[in-house]
Amino acid sequence: MKKFLSIICCLPLLLAAQVQSPESYLGYKLGEKFTRHHQVVSYYQHLADNSDQVLLHPYGKTYENRNLILAIVSSKENLENLETIRMDNLRRAGIESGEPTTNIPIVWLSYNVHGNEASATEASIATIYELVKNGSDKKEWLDDAVIIIDPCLNPDGRDRFVNFYWQYGAQPSYNPDPNDLEHNEVWPGGRPNHYLFDLNRDLAWQTQIETQSRMIVYNQWLPQIHVDFHEQGINSPYYFAPAAQPFHELITQFQRDFQTEIGRNHAKYFDENNWFYFTKQFFDLLYPSYGDTYPTYNGAIGMTYEQAGHGRAGLGIIKQEDDTLTLTDRVAHHHTTGISTIEISVNHADRLLENFEKFFGDNSSLKYKTFVLKYDGNDDKFNALKSWLDAQGIEYGKGSGKLKGYHYRTGRTRDVSISSSDLVISTKQPKATLAHILFEPKTKLVDSVTYDITAWGVPYAYGIEAYASTQSVTVSGGNSNANESMDTPDKAYAFISKWNSMDDARFLATLLKADIKVRFTEKPMNYQGQTFDRGSLIIAKRDNKRIKNFEEMITKIANDNERSLSVIQSGFMDAGPDIGSSDVRYLKKPKIALIGHDGTSSLSFGAAWQFMEQDLNFPVT
Repeated sequence: MKKFLSIICCLPLLLAAQVQSPESYLGYKLGEKFTRHHQVVSYYQHLADNSDQVLLHPYGKTYENRNLILAIVSSKENLENLETIRMDNLRRAGIESGEPTTNIPIVWLSYNVHGNEASATEASIATIYELVKNGSDKKEWLDDAVIIIDPCLNPDGRDRFVNFYWQYGAQPSYNPDPNDLEHNEVWPGGRPNHYLFDLNRDLAWQTQIETQSRMIVYNQWLPQIHVDFHEQGINSPYYFAPAAQPFHELITQFQRDFQTEIGRNHAKYFDENNWFYFTKQFFDLLYPSYGDTYPTYNGAIGMTYEQAGHGRAGLGIIKQEDDTLTLTDRVAHHHTTGISTIEISVNHADRLLENFEKFFGDNSSLKYKTFVLKYDGNDDKFNALKSWLDAQGIEYGKGSGKLKGYHYRTGRTRDVSISSSDLVISTKQPKATLAHILFEPKTKLVDSVTYDITAWGVPYAYGIEAYASTQSVTVSGGNSNANESMDTPDKAYAFISKWNSMDDARFLATLLKADIKVRFTEKPMNYQGQTFDRGSLIIAKRDNKRIKNFEEMITKIANDNERSLSVIQSGFMDAGPDIGSSDVRYLKKPKIALIGHDGTSSLSFGAAWQFMEQDLNFPVT
């Protein structure tokens, strides 16, 4: 477990200065304008600099180099003892050894995963200020909880939306007419991140830099409560827990019941203000990659809160009943549920901690005890899977023996022998529930109507032959992902590289970007006992005669890309086409254009864009 030392060394000194209100610091009341991300970060820094109850923890950068930050809010005494509180929380989950000595729950509030649902970040400012302002009546809560606030999960998308609104919003006031340009974003809109990816579908898969950075620190804490603040259509009332069916069958009764308790607490405040709201509809708890489900499968009470507004509402918009929904309204609603969440969490701290420990302590009810992933000789695929498992905190290793298991490909129960090369995942581990859900062959549905995706089995995603067994085996040691470097040969007629993974595609992209000429074979080849399948890449010295240090350069690129190449000293093959054959084709360096804008899916465009730039590392126009 990585030590969370960076926040400890940032402990602020007790300062005489007082924190400024958002209005005093920003120059306007929350809800009167949209706050750009650098202003948000600046205000949070102001709070950390002037309060002994706030620590600011930068945890990463976006693709557009904006800061990702967490504000950790608690009493001065708790912040001084923060590492012990954090480690005690992991001890309750069985991730760290030893018995906890503190009883402080962790409440994590995440705002603005969708950039154009922009009231959330404004509400985060209101919430943290109410907790730490001078004379706050909420400060006693800080003795009994650690509150982690992420003011903006998607700074790139949010600034895209906010900049749009500053450019096209009516001045000096807003135009509430829904037909006005300020209520109709231009392509691609502010919902996704830089690569136009929906970050609320990424928590399990962790394809985006924002999610990757966040999940590292999330797994260092594992909160008891996690809230994801969203927005929906302008005519929808506010939504909060409890969630809709279907619930995943492994969600505990306590997690279900406590959602209802939280909802009733929210309802009390909404009723006092005559605000409309709804529960138990639309937003289910099934697909494991949301901001509510992923924390739920990691032991938390995970929830989505949805405020009307989305990218259309701007500073104010006329709804269907001729009522005007303002940004001030939206901020007030999200602020209210945020404060209510902290209140009920503090009031039920002991129950939260007790049931959090139970979640991780007893895995006997899980149907499958062992998942066996059969090694097929493709190291790249298995190394990618192991890196992904490491990011989840899921333990894996080697096993032996025989058992019966559900065969993912055929859907039948079969005998399977575990070899020393196979990857084995046991549900005798802290992250058992998460592992079981991510690897389950079939998901049980109690309702055919779901909000989104209903199938996600990891072995299918990685194309690995796998078995799910109700029997247990002993798992020992993790597997190493290390690749050995190859030595530079004295002389080479050509280098040959296999072609069966994304890593090989990245290696080819690196060669082409370096203007190294490459061929590939359309038929299998054999040289001195080695067989090279179709698609194998051939880097011949003759093609690259301009490179004086050919052997050294190719070896370096191969090692940088963790590729092991075969060296051949002749173009004469023992079987199959020779190097000079017409079946060995020259691969011309491509120039790639990606076309999108109005009329195209921004998400599909973004997926292709990221694939080229980040996965392949190859230029695209």
